[in-house]
Amino acid sequence: MIRDPADLTASDYLDGAREMAVANRPFLAHLLAEEAASLTADPATAAGIRASFPVPTTDRKETN
Repeated sequence: MIRDPADLTASDYLDGAREMAVANRPFLAHLLAEEAASLTADPATAAGIRASFPVPTTDRKETN
């Protein structure tokens, strides 16, 4: 089901962030969490969301 992004709530973005974290997609999780935090009115809650999904490192380790 396709949804209008304007209808998405902070909870929707946070759910997506959790799904991306479980799928080992930390950068997408971070981006979704940032959007959730920006839609959150309480600064303490927004800070908690950001702390839960920090910016992932850009160091990439290849396994051979």
